[in-house]
Amino acid sequence: MTPVDAAVRVDAPPSVAEANPLVCGVASIGAATRRLLATLGSEARFVGDVVLSSRDVRTWLAELNTQALKLGVQSLPIALFIATFTGIVLALLASYSFTGAVPLYFVGTLVGKTVMLELAPVLTGLALAGRVGANIAAELGTMRVTEQIDALETLTYDPMAYLIVPRVIAGTLMFPLIVGASMVIGVGGGWIASVLLLHLSSPEFVKGLRLFFQTFDVEYGLVKSASFGFAVTMIGCRRGLRAEGGAVGVGRAATSAVVFSAVMILVLDAFWAVTWLLGRDAS
Repeated sequence: MTPVDAAVRVDAPPSVAEANPLVCGVASIGAATRRLLATLGSEARFVGDVVLSSRDVRTWLAELNTQALKLGVQSLPIALFIATFTGIVLALLASYSFTGAVPLYFVGTLVGKTVMLELAPVLTGLALAGRVGANIAAELGTMRVTEQIDALETLTYDPMAYLIVPRVIAGTLMFPLIVGASMVIGVGGGWIASVLLLHLSSPEFVKGLRLFFQTFDVEYGLVKSASFGFAVTMIGCRRGLRAEGGAVGVGRAATSAVVFSAVMILVLDAFWAVTWLLGRDAS
């Protein structure tokens, strides 16, 4: 660069964001908020499309039994396995915590309340988030990257009614059934552990189980599990439909479906506790 060029050179003035860190921070927050609102709008539109497609009963009803068998019945073994050992561990932990200060028949109370209100819905939901959510995302992701969904549209099929609606309905209906069975098996596991390991008689365990039992406990767990089923299937479908990039994209879709489903289950668990349990206590 010659001296003349250096003399006539004029540096570009700094931008407003560079000159003012506060403006830069506000701009970053605004961009993040805009992306968040765009994401929420996109997801809300997807949910609305699913609801509208549910009117095509003839299309999704034919697939409902198949999806209920795949997502529900075939998920029973892992759910019941988890429930059995959850009940056993709860009974042993209750006995250890009481340490003679509380009558031992309260083991039945603790096992019943904890299994029905919290552990059966949440642990089963998290387990099924891995099995069901990943399964749906992988299936639909493979169909997306291999253009099978585009072929359905060419054949005048509605992909939402044919692929999404039966999975969402099956998951929403089958999750409470699986959780209900898990409640029974979980309490049964606690009873077996109490009788065989804690030397607690069956009448004493049943006495503790019935002491504070309310039908609300079962109702709360089943309604909560239905919301888990809806969330897991919706997230799996959404992530699968957005898959791209071949096998790598399908793997990413399955992984993200499991992660987001697990997070959403915990969020919904807290939501129901705050809105329903606290509201019931307040009334």
